Amino acid sequence: MVEAMWTAGELPGRRAGVRGRVRAGPVGGVCHNSHMTMTLGMPINYAGDFRETIDHLRDFESVGVARVAVPEAYSFDAVSQLGYIAARTESMELQTGILPMYSRTPTNLAMTAAGLDYISGGRAVLGIGASGPQVIEGFHGVKYDYPLGRARENAEICRAVWRRERVEHRGKHYQLPLTEADGGSGLGKSLKIINHPVRERIPMLLAAIGPKNVALAAEMFEEFQPFLYHPDHVDAAFGEALAAGRAKRDPSLPELRVVVQASALISEDADQIANARNTVRHHAALYIGGMGARGKNFYNSLVQRYGYVEEAATIQDLYLDGKKVEAAAAVPDELIDAISLIGPRSRVAEQIEAFAKSGVGVLLASPAAGEHRQRVEDMRVLRELMA
Repeated sequence: MVEAMWTAGELPGRRAGVRGRVRAGPVGGVCHNSHMTMTLGMPINYAGDFRETIDHLRDFESVGVARVAVPEAYSFDAVSQLGYIAARTESMELQTGILPMYSRTPTNLAMTAAGLDYISGGRAVLGIGASGPQVIEGFHGVKYDYPLGRARENAEICRAVWRRERVEHRGKHYQLPLTEADGGSGLGKSLKIINHPVRERIPMLLAAIGPKNVALAAEMFEEFQPFLYHPDHVDAAFGEALAAGRAKRDPSLPELRVVVQASALISEDADQIANARNTVRHHAALYIGGMGARGKNFYNSLVQRYGYVEEAATIQDLYLDGKKVEAAAAVPDELIDAISLIGPRSRVAEQIEAFAKSGVGVLLASPAAGEHRQRVEDMRVLRELMA
């Protein structure tokens, strides 16, 4: 496949047909508040000089970046980094993006979020997810099972801790206190957190793309973070699950916020655009083709729900056969356009409008420019376009 290229002022052509772009406003299952202003955030990368990155973070905060998300897979932990960021910033929300549920007990997650919320003056967002068996069983040595049930019980226990209730939970996956009948010593006591949390309802985010997890996010969580987010096919991919979850949603919860991450570059330079799109292309191929076996790849299934059934199969076949370059080349141009913010200002403005109309509440833009000054300027322009 030929890399899509365009010159100043031109937009890449859209293919007509079933996957053609249609602006019909927010879909019924996604957002009930289409005039909601998006929050601009950014993720912090694993690599590089951390102190230098955080020094630069103040520049991003000054141009309107209102959230920072720190990942945690099997690298350095996210929380210690967010603690450092809390001390160096004034107003940014601090999102864990994403803590795997299996590596911490629910009460430890609750204590960790409450501690981060305390030192930051109420800026924490607890993002959790299931990760996958490769990491959970391979790196942590913990059995990977029942991610849906565990996510539900994690939310229930965390909120009980933040309300300073004596924690008593008799679930399928977690028993607090652990009794003799549960295999404990019988000496466990029902305790409540010693400190008074800044907030008794710290926002919780669930990373999810499968229908059951998406429904759970809509039912119980303040925020929902999908992956490889295509704003034109949200209803086909998530609409039914979101509607099912919302039907059970506690009315005391706020409107569900959709959090989306996208690579961002505002430029009319053809080479810069091609390089940024190529990075997105290879990243997409890794997940669509390489994250799981044939028939057991959630990202591949997601892209199929977007309508790319044949393309998804081709990408996976090539990737699993070791043909990674060919797999990346098979990622459709229209998908690259839809999941990123790359190109001239007019094209990026169009994509921001698409995200907004589909119900996105938080846009985690990953600046792709080569120099810090341009990255800051790109984020300033994004904030301006979002406003």
